[in-house]
Amino acid sequence: MNRPFKILIVDDEEAMRESMKAWLLKDGYVVETAASGFEALDVLAARRPDLVLIDIKMPGMNGLELLGRIKENQPEMPAVIITAYGSIKSAVEAMKLGANDYLLKPLDPEHLMLLMGKMVRQSAMIQENEALRARLAEQDGATFGDLIAQSEPMLRVFDLIEEVAVSEASVLITGETGVGKELVARAIHSRSGRALGPFAAINCGAVAPNLLESELFGHERGAFTGAVRSKRGRVDLADAGTLFLDEIGEISPQMQVSLLRVLEEKTFLRVGGTEPVESDFRLICATHRNLPVMVRTGAFRQDFFYRINIISLHVPPLRERRQDIPLLARHFLLRFAREMGKPVEGLNVEALRLLEAYAWPGNVRELRNVMERAVVVGRGRLIGPRELTFIHPESETPPQERSLSQVEAEHIRRTLEYCGWNVSRASQILELDRGTLNRRIKKFDLKRPD
Repeated sequence: MNRPFKILIVDDEEAMRESMKAWLLKDGYVVETAASGFEALDVLAARRPDLVLIDIKMPGMNGLELLGRIKENQPEMPAVIITAYGSIKSAVEAMKLGANDYLLKPLDPEHLMLLMGKMVRQSAMIQENEALRARLAEQDGATFGDLIAQSEPMLRVFDLIEEVAVSEASVLITGETGVGKELVARAIHSRSGRALGPFAAINCGAVAPNLLESELFGHERGAFTGAVRSKRGRVDLADAGTLFLDEIGEISPQMQVSLLRVLEEKTFLRVGGTEPVESDFRLICATHRNLPVMVRTGAFRQDFFYRINIISLHVPPLRERRQDIPLLARHFLLRFAREMGKPVEGLNVEALRLLEAYAWPGNVRELRNVMERAVVVGRGRLIGPRELTFIHPESETPPQERSLSQVEAEHIRRTLEYCGWNVSRASQILELDRGTLNRRIKKFDLKRPD
């Protein structure tokens, strides 16, 4: 969102109100407080925040009553309920009344910030989707959450998402890097019976192996050097919702054993902890690797593969659904033009032909990055080949004349050039950690131009 995110805190305890306000102000949010449900209604009648944080236990008008009044007058108003750990039943009741999520007391500032970040993203997505649907009203494409397509292969994926969503079975999403596997996972979650629960995601390939256990399971205070306070892991945060493990093919066999035990028992131990923690979640995994081959070579455990691959869903690469390229290109182009305040309206015929002729090794993510750069360098209302000089049709060099290492080196070089040799940004696009990318740069002897 381009403007500050406005939050209204409703809590009768002054210490709690001021603590939350201080945490949120520190992270750049605009915050207003109310000491009662009646005061909150007066504030809402005068101003419209982006989110309301409501404590359930308040005198006069409790949180559930206030939530009901808010949803009656402003049903689209996002709200998060705050409740004590022993009152999960109240949180469930609040979700039924329309609450978007809930927080448990005692509040963890880190958990609060994670949830606020999620709410900001959801709000931005809603606004963007509304604008996008208006623009696509006269086009033949279909939207499915944040997925946009008109090709037969992707429309079949949409049908599969609908079928898979109603199940509680584990899902394995396969496809090349950049095809939108996480968007598919989010679409499954949003149409499932756990849609009101959290969607906790982690890219296993982007986390150092020695830190992955803590990221997944959390840790207790003092578990290791630097652990100054306890921290909840993604498995814990996914309770009553969905756990999404991206690039599952990157985890070690030892971690596969640990996750297999969690999937079977629904309990785990935090790093440095001794008390089992329960978590009820649905698992969705994704990978660009060929896991059956890894199973045959012993690089991936067969029992773990069978456990995560109850339902499989393959997302085709962009080159196999070229019909989606014009639709996606226009979507990204208009989005970035709006964000940058530039008068770009579309693509000319030559630019569209160039996009359709390109192989898109980075798939939709690469197309998005190309459109962002085209808007940055574009000067007129239409994007033409001049703004797309950094992509080349696949016919330039026949694939059979290039080794896999040459293709990889060229793709890394072009990504670095696109990012102005910002290694951190390039590592995000390539889905490699910074250390791995630096090793590849050294391996292929890639030099930054003067």
